[in-house]
Amino acid sequence: MNTKIIFTIAAGLVLGATNVSAQASDCATTASIAYEHAKVKNYDAAEEPLWKVRKECPTHSLATFQFGKKLLEHKYKKATGAAKIALANEMIGLWKERLQYFPAKTKVGDMHSDIGQLMYDNKMGTAESQFAEFHKAYTEDKGNFKRPKKLYTYFSLLVDLQASGKKGVQDVFDLYDDITEKIEDEESKKANTIDALTEKEESGATLSSKEKRKLKNSGINLIAFSKVKGGINQKLGELADCKNLIPLYNGQFEGKKTDINWLKGAASRMSAKDCTSDPLFFKLVEALHKAEPSAKSAYYLGLLALKDNKTTKALEYFNQSAKLETKASDKAKVYFKIGEVMKKQGSFGKARSYYKKALANKPSFGSAYLRIATMVSKSANNCGADVFSKRAVYWLAAKYARKAASVDPSLKKTAAAAAANYNAKAPSKTDIFNNPGITSVKIGCWIGETVKVPKL
Repeated sequence: MNTKIIFTIAAGLVLGATNVSAQASDCATTASIAYEHAKVKNYDAAEEPLWKVRKECPTHSLATFQFGKKLLEHKYKKATGAAKIALANEMIGLWKERLQYFPAKTKVGDMHSDIGQLMYDNKMGTAESQFAEFHKAYTEDKGNFKRPKKLYTYFSLLVDLQASGKKGVQDVFDLYDDITEKIEDEESKKANTIDALTEKEESGATLSSKEKRKLKNSGINLIAFSKVKGGINQKLGELADCKNLIPLYNGQFEGKKTDINWLKGAASRMSAKDCTSDPLFFKLVEALHKAEPSAKSAYYLGLLALKDNKTTKALEYFNQSAKLETKASDKAKVYFKIGEVMKKQGSFGKARSYYKKALANKPSFGSAYLRIATMVSKSANNCGADVFSKRAVYWLAAKYARKAASVDPSLKKTAAAAAANYNAKAPSKTDIFNNPGITSVKIGCWIGETVKVPKL
């Protein structure tokens, strides 16, 4: 090869490298301009350079797609009609490009559920195609499928598809069970946060700004999940009522009586809908206990024993169920049921211990706090040493009622009314003023707790 040819090739390589370097430098400069505008939400100025980076050097930075999403969401909120649908399509396109160029940094659950929600909100595609996006998100990346609204839309679409004959009733029940469990898990996380931070605050400690924000956001999310759970139950509606469940399961029983998962689901649903008086429930429980003695079958046998007023036998079954149960929310349900039996018998101390066990497994179990509040209030005369301490018991009852409201938004109105009622019975400001040396009251008998006297 002669010297001239070698020189030409070398020059070309150098020129190519220089061009690549220049392009990278140009991308960095353009991206810097776009990002700075986007950071301060000056999206009009950010749009042109941002889309230039997106088109010419999409792998430059994930920030291109993060700011691009915020820009499009900003425009989407203000758009109407055809413009809104066009922006929805552009947002879907941006998500897919992000997955293409940054697959390791793109959450499938977040992406596909977002796409499904955009399609649903804007009536894009068919119900089947909308459902497919949610289903992909949920089955492939459930951990990142979190937003309450999207969980509701996913379930709602399935119910609608079932109503049109495109999905089966069992599909609806299976997803209902799964989504309900997911929501309860999320509720427990938020309730744990609220409980810990509230306890810290009530102890007199000052929450940091980060903790205050965390407490506020946990409350907001807890309310959202509570509403969605209610919406899902309403959407399921009559599909899961006794009048539909009993003939459905009667028809399936012979073919399914050795299918443990089916027996568990059928018995659980009939129990939840209080269809336990029908002979089918006994057949289901009997078959389930025969096929696989378990926490579930022991619990249902306990319900049947309780129905026959065999309380001692029922408690044996419930305790067996609690010991065998591995799912926290179901273990909580069993402990709560034992607490109910103990409360009815007047064994308040034992009842409280089981209600607290229920709360340890499901921190969002507000009804357990309300039950404790009720028992505490009923014991005011028995557990106080004098008039002041007897009335002070109501402060403790009010505290438990407030806890119920903080961890379970669905009980907020009921719990707040209960707390107000208890506070009205507690010592007044005059009573506190007339007893200046008392800063706390130790409550005796089964309660065994100390309550602080509120500051004037």
